[in-house]
Amino acid sequence: MTSVKGITIHSKEDYEGMRKAGRLSAEILDELTDMIEPGMTTLAIDEYVHKRITEAGAVPAPLGYRGFPKSCCTSVNHVVCHGIPDDKVLKDGDVVNVDVTSIVDGWHG
Repeated sequence: MTSVKGITIHSKEDYEGMRKAGRLSAEILDELTDMIEPGMTTLAIDEYVHKRITEAGAVPAPLGYRGFPKSCCTSVNHVVCHGIPDDKVLKDGDVVNVDVTSIVDGWHG
């Protein structure tokens, strides 16, 4: 990584680090697509995300960021973004958004 006039120019190795982090988050999102169903809680989603990220040797990016208490964001229905997972039980027809971001070797993905 080099910097020219305040602009960071990344190396091929940097991009591979970014891809690795993005790949982990994408894999988890794909798994959640098959896993999320009515009757489960958003906290259960967070617990799954936390386990998957940490077992991969990575760090959940949201956890602790500006005091955020969970490893992912879960937004249900009218919650636009950055909802905090809790004991809310999902119902049939709910619109669920999950933000998954991981830090792998210092790179966010």
